[in-house]
Amino acid sequence: MTNQSATCAHQFSFNGLDGQLINLSDLKGRVILVINTASKCGFTPQYQALQELHLKYKDQGLAIIGVPSADFGNQEFKNSKQIKNFICQEFAITFLMSQPETVKGKNAHPFYLWANCQAGFIGSPKWNFHKYIIDKQGRLAAWFSSITKPASPKIISTINNLL
Repeated sequence: MTNQSATCAHQFSFNGLDGQLINLSDLKGRVILVINTASKCGFTPQYQALQELHLKYKDQGLAIIGVPSADFGNQEFKNSKQIKNFICQEFAITFLMSQPETVKGKNAHPFYLWANCQAGFIGSPKWNFHKYIIDKQGRLAAWFSSITKPASPKIISTINNLL
């Protein structure tokens, strides 16, 4: 499936950090927050707030997917085991995490090709911890730059409005 033929995010999947497949189609009817993450970045402390969002909103219909990427500053570990050890030990992450992916350029993961096309250049990731919010129907509802904290009023309001 190419980004041009996809009509919604539910047509994509990620390989999970533990080897399980994360099908976005399994998340139909839920709001999805997708973030490109990095373990060695100045924004890495955002993991804490993402975990808090997950715990607060998961039962209300929010799904969070972290997508590790070394695209910006090569600030991610090289393998899934190192990433998993880091996020579990440092932040006790329990939301969904994919295996490392490319999130920018023509070789980006298909979800990112689609989302970047939907958001346009201005809404595409420029650094780690860029956030996309997908509505219950699989449409791109909003995007937020790396500097927007997960618990910011803008993100909380968007999530509440979509739930």
